[in-house]
Amino acid sequence: MDLKRFIRDIPDFPQKGIVFRDITPLLRNQEAFKEAIDRMCELVFDREFDLVVAPEARGFILGAAMAYKLGKGFVPVRKPGKLPYKTVYEEYQLEYGTEQLHIHEDAIEKGQKVLIVDDVLATGGTAEALIRLVKKLGGEVVSLAFLVELSYLEPRKRLEGYDVKTLIVY
Repeated sequence: MDLKRFIRDIPDFPQKGIVFRDITPLLRNQEAFKEAIDRMCELVFDREFDLVVAPEARGFILGAAMAYKLGKGFVPVRKPGKLPYKTVYEEYQLEYGTEQLHIHEDAIEKGQKVLIVDDVLATGGTAEALIRLVKKLGGEVVSLAFLVELSYLEPRKRLEGYDVKTLIVY
């Protein structure tokens, strides 16, 4: 199945000059969504890990589904003020601004192996912040899996030395 045909381009969102890759048509289609989760799980099937860590909002959808299918725990990473317990955070740069990601301070035990999952790998800034959060809590990132990669932004330069897997590349 050509999953790329389920990705909708939204020009000038969230600001002029940005082309947003909208995955909601893929999520809406039960066959495409199942295919995407199955194929993303195949990308990391040979990796040993304990937890799937994923940021809100679309990362939750993919990460939770993959954690369930692979029989792993799931750790949500959220924006400021959204988690109810004590958190640690990292600040990172988006293509169009600065943001923070928060994780519960007890979400990852020292030495746990982690798979990071998100919908789109753009500049690599979010992924870098996620890696720093995992390391801050004593975890080890064994792989990163993304539905979409915007290769023209060269995100892999920022993730050099990490195992990065993607399904759809632009």
